[in-house]
Amino acid sequence: MSFPEILLIALGLAMDAFAVCLCAGTTGFITGSRPVFRLAFHFGLFQALMPTLGWLAGFGVERYIAAFDHWIAFGLLAFVGVRMARSGLAADDDGPCIDPSRGRTLVMLAVATSIDALAVGLSFAVLRISIVWAVIVIGVVAALMSILGIRLGGRLGQAFGKRMEVVGGLVLVIIGIRVVISHLL
Repeated sequence: MSFPEILLIALGLAMDAFAVCLCAGTTGFITGSRPVFRLAFHFGLFQALMPTLGWLAGFGVERYIAAFDHWIAFGLLAFVGVRMARSGLAADDDGPCIDPSRGRTLVMLAVATSIDALAVGLSFAVLRISIVWAVIVIGVVAALMSILGIRLGGRLGQAFGKRMEVVGGLVLVIIGIRVVISHLL
């Protein structure tokens, strides 16, 4: 597989991470270099690990995962999206908002946005594509797209305030619905 083909696959896989980071950037938590690094690192890492796991699993596991992987992605994205939207609708003194760059929320988002990369890894195994170069490109592209999404989201968050957190949460739910619909159709 040529570099441009791998790059296009990487860009396609990174779109969910970009959208999630765009939403995360609107929350106001992602202001320093540490949260940006955490998000970019985790999204890049999970986008690289999932195709590797898919490649290693080959066809033996695919038939077990394919039946419900889209539901897992939907559930994780919907859970975080609803929490984000509720946080955006809450009054400022109603308690802390959800920081998407920490803890379980970060891991859930990283897993949810990289599940489709598992299937790409399975296809790489079938096509006998060298996985090392492909996952490096996929991971780096996901990390860079994450940084871009965070920066753009931060600007939107500054311009529109907490309303963008509600929109961001709804976007996560919509991404989850899109994942389910694309697998069902």
